[in-house]
Amino acid sequence: MKLVSWNVNGLRACLNKGFLDYFKEADADIFCIQETKLQEGQISLELGGEYLQFWNYAEKKGYSGTAVFTKRKPLQVRYGMEEDGEPEGRIITLEFERFYLVNVYTPNARRDLSRLDLRLEWEDRFRAYLKQLDGRKPVVVCGDLNVAHQEIDLKNAKSNMKNSGFTPQEREKMTTLLESGFLDTFRHFYPEQKDAYTWWSYMPKVRERNIGWRIDYFLASTRLAPCLIDARIDSEVMGSDHCPVILIMNERECESDEQV
Repeated sequence: MKLVSWNVNGLRACLNKGFLDYFKEADADIFCIQETKLQEGQISLELGGEYLQFWNYAEKKGYSGTAVFTKRKPLQVRYGMEEDGEPEGRIITLEFERFYLVNVYTPNARRDLSRLDLRLEWEDRFRAYLKQLDGRKPVVVCGDLNVAHQEIDLKNAKSNMKNSGFTPQEREKMTTLLESGFLDTFRHFYPEQKDAYTWWSYMPKVRERNIGWRIDYFLASTRLAPCLIDARIDSEVMGSDHCPVILIMNERECESDEQV
C-alpha cells in the first residue's frame, strides 16, 4: 500500500507545474495534499474514476485547505478535530478497516511568533485527538507539521534556534507527541540520514544548494512498525516549495485492535 503526502502550496499553481504528471506516476493508493488554497467549485480535478475525493476548504479564500484522494473507500470521513469542524480546513480523517489516516496542515507560528501560543494550544488538542483515535485502532498521520524536530532535520540549526518551526517549544511538542505512542517513519528507517529535506525557501539558489528543512512527515502508531516497509522523500519533484513524502505499508500486517 502506497501513501503520498504533498504540501502543494496552491493546487491551481501546482497543476500548472506538473502535479497531474506526478500524481499519475506515483499511482498511490492514498494521496494527501495540504495548502490547496481553494474554495469549493473553483476547479474540477479529473483523477480517474478509481479515486474518491475528499476536500476540507478553509473559510478564508485562497488559504490553507486539505484534500485526500483515495482508491480505498473509507468507512467514514471526518473534517476537523471538533464535531463542528474547523474554519481553516486543516484536518481530514479517514477511517479504514485497519487504521485511521489523518491528513493535517499544522498552523504556522509565523515569523514574528505571534501565533506561537495558538500553535502550542493547537498541538495539545491535536495530540489528544490522535490519542483518542489511537485508543480505537492504529493511526497514520501525514502532512506539513511545520516543525523540524531535531538539528539533523534542517540545514542551519544554530541560526534558526529561535525561528518559527524550530523553537524549543514547537520541538518539545513534537517530542511529546512521539513519546505518546507514535513514530516518525522516516527516522524509523533512516535515523542518521542528513540533508534529507522537504521544504526550501524561494530565495535564490536555496533549493539548488539543498538548504532546507524536513517539516513534512508520515507518523504512525508505534504498533504499526511491523507493517511499515519504507518511507521516502521525493526531493527531486518540483511544483511547490515542498516536495512529496511517501510511506509504503504492508496492509495485511496491520492488525486493527479496535476497542469500540
